[in-house]
Amino acid sequence: MKRTLLTAALTLAAGTALAGADNVKFPADYLKGDLYATIDRADTKQYRELYASPGVVEAVRKGKPVPSGAVLTLVQWSVETDEQGNPRKDANGRFIKKDILAHTVMEKRSGWGAEYGPTKRNGEWEYQAFNALGQVNPKANIDGCFQCHLPHAKQDFVMTLSKLAGTFPGTQALKTMKGDVNIATFSFMPGKVSATAGKPLTFLNGDDSPHQISVANGEKTAVLLRGQKASLTFDKAGAYNYVCGLHPTMKGTIEVK
Repeated sequence: MKRTLLTAALTLAAGTALAGADNVKFPADYLKGDLYATIDRADTKQYRELYASPGVVEAVRKGKPVPSGAVLTLVQWSVETDEQGNPRKDANGRFIKKDILAHTVMEKRSGWGAEYGPTKRNGEWEYQAFNALGQVNPKANIDGCFQCHLPHAKQDFVMTLSKLAGTFPGTQALKTMKGDVNIATFSFMPGKVSATAGKPLTFLNGDDSPHQISVANGEKTAVLLRGQKASLTFDKAGAYNYVCGLHPTMKGTIEVK
């Protein structure tokens, strides 16, 4: 018993961090890193910027894993809107950012996360949420961060890994790809689609963000990154409602005949 207590004391003295969001501090100098992605979120009317701490983009683009010590910062901005509340767009068709709303930070350190079970652990990543001033948001759902990133284990739990790696499919690559339902600007297009019983219905993600098709009381596809497809087949006629499993405000209907 004494040896166990002594070992625990020595471990704490050595500075080993216990699991938890408190390990992640606000990266006040995130602007010194690399801005590696921007996203227009039509569903939440936000503009988002993603920054990587210095050296992360360079390492990943050389084919190396995301290094220990990496800090990825997501900055959420409000956007300018017109009289109807619709986001205004600049000459390039992108949302016009207005005010910083919040920051979400994920940080990777060797040995982090060991206390978590398999239904939560995201490798060696921890998460924390901060307000516009960089103060911890005590009401943030940090467990939700783990669950949202959990399906992305093959991308080291980083949804935007292809952006970091510079392999994100461009617009030209998507022009040769088609789906019965196309996903873009956080919308299913068309929102209401007809399908034939026994015949696959194909979904193509052409968005900057990952998405997942989740049919009410039915199937779910794998998480789809940009340029990826998935198909669902319905054996019986009827109307089937579905949402994005990652962004539930995205909704669609399938009429099977």
